[in-house]
Amino acid sequence: MKGKVVNLRSGLERRKIRVRTEIRRTADRPRLCVVRTLKHVYAQVIDDRTGTTVASASTLSPEIREQVKRTWTKEAAQAVGKLIAQKSKEKGVSTVAFDRSGRKYHGRIKALADAARESGLAF
Repeated sequence: MKGKVVNLRSGLERRKIRVRTEIRRTADRPRLCVVRTLKHVYAQVIDDRTGTTVASASTLSPEIREQVKRTWTKEAAQAVGKLIAQKSKEKGVSTVAFDRSGRKYHGRIKALADAARESGLAF
């Protein structure tokens, strides 16, 4: 059992590296990095040229905590997507490259991306 967990983890790490190298080739736009854990969803807009975070949102944000009861649902991920789009547009960022951190594009990752697109963020 232990060997299987290690192999799955290394596959996730390989996919994460592959996705990030493709995204860094398009350095003209910041990267929307999404991290999913069992309880929370985190999103950051990162400028790789300067290495700074332009905007960030998560299910731990006070705005989201007031809106949702459970932080591990698709509805919570949609709220994070709307908030990250709003914060990044306030900072003058309207186009980003989507970094899913090696995760499959479904479920909470897809819900966050769709909500960010609906709120005016282009990627």
